[in-house]
Amino acid sequence: MQQSNRLWRRSGVGVFATVVALGLAACASGTNNSGASAPAKAGTPLVIGASVSLTGDFADSGKAVQRGYELWANQVNASGGILGRKVTMKIVDDASSPTQVVSNYQNLINRDKVNLVVGPFSSLLTVPASQVANRYGYSFLEPAGGGPAVFAQNLHNLFFVQPAPTTKSGDVFADWILSLPASSRPKTAAYTELDDPFAAPIAENIRVRFEAAGIKTVYKQVYPAETQDFSAIMSKVVAANPDVLVGGTQNNDAYAQVKTLVQLKFSPKFMFLSNGANSPLEFPSKVGPQNTQGIMSAGDWFPGSTATGSAEFTAAYIKAYGGSAETIDNSSAEAYGVGQVLQAVAAKTGKIDNATIIATLHQGTWPTLLGKLSWGPNGAPSGSFNLIQWQGGKLVPVYPMAIAQAKPIYPKPNWGG
Repeated sequence: MQQSNRLWRRSGVGVFATVVALGLAACASGTNNSGASAPAKAGTPLVIGASVSLTGDFADSGKAVQRGYELWANQVNASGGILGRKVTMKIVDDASSPTQVVSNYQNLINRDKVNLVVGPFSSLLTVPASQVANRYGYSFLEPAGGGPAVFAQNLHNLFFVQPAPTTKSGDVFADWILSLPASSRPKTAAYTELDDPFAAPIAENIRVRFEAAGIKTVYKQVYPAETQDFSAIMSKVVAANPDVLVGGTQNNDAYAQVKTLVQLKFSPKFMFLSNGANSPLEFPSKVGPQNTQGIMSAGDWFPGSTATGSAEFTAAYIKAYGGSAETIDNSSAEAYGVGQVLQAVAAKTGKIDNATIIATLHQGTWPTLLGKLSWGPNGAPSGSFNLIQWQGGKLVPVYPMAIAQAKPIYPKPNWGG
């Protein structure tokens, strides 16, 4: 996942509180849009609005989200649209700003009178955006906002289109480790955790499960976001000599941890990094392709997936944007999955309005290129991510067995191996 599962942006509780206040203030003077769920004549366009970060800090991932939305719209229109209505995507730039995202969704709903809205990139923007949508009775399917603050709102209109909440993405690694025979499991573990509301909880969830299973914690360090030199931290990891190293990381600190361990010539038997290692292009370029073998992370979509619509998505993406399956950003797949869910609701109900979408998605399981999805009452998905591992210069799914394309490699080879 560079997965927006992945670039979980740093934002503390205070920032989220400010964002929530912005969302409430922006919506306070509004009234329900009476046309939000009104039936439309067959043949009229189905206009779907989205605020996406095309500039600012989130621009790289935001542009990937835009590609996914537009690719889905082009695909569905080539097949006649949704219930005979061609899809028009109205995408506006929020400049990665919580303030601008509120204005954008207010304008999309009240000025532009879009039929539906879908989400932006990042939890930071999803919190206020989802509040605007909820205020006006709009459903809010979103591809890249899975942090705790999103679900703490308990919004009935919100649906996070990934397999599980962000902080649960490491559970699949714990599942795999604990499925191994006792003789093969690690006996000791170290945890290096970025002080970040999205990264650290991933490692902590793993630690709790490992300790309950008898895997002894020999070192744990939470480090601030501004940390650049990891020599002291990783030297203590080496001194503790853990069998498994679990990193609750974002991108840059994950790269730095690997490079420091290479310099120190210490290679743990198992290594999991919550983010950074799941970037198919960036990771090998940052740590050296010879140093990726055996490192694990978590992901949702992967090249060669046989999940619903994945092959069609892959072919269409390469035709539209070039490259190969291995160069597709998961953010594009996740945005495409949002469209798949909307399409499935229309096929099941014969309707495509906000009230129908909200009521329908709180029931059943929905097949997508990300797997089968279902949601709890607060919009949190109830599934799990896939365990992915670097093998032969590529990220491949290795667990659970139902989706595995290769057997997990363990113990992890030495650096350069």
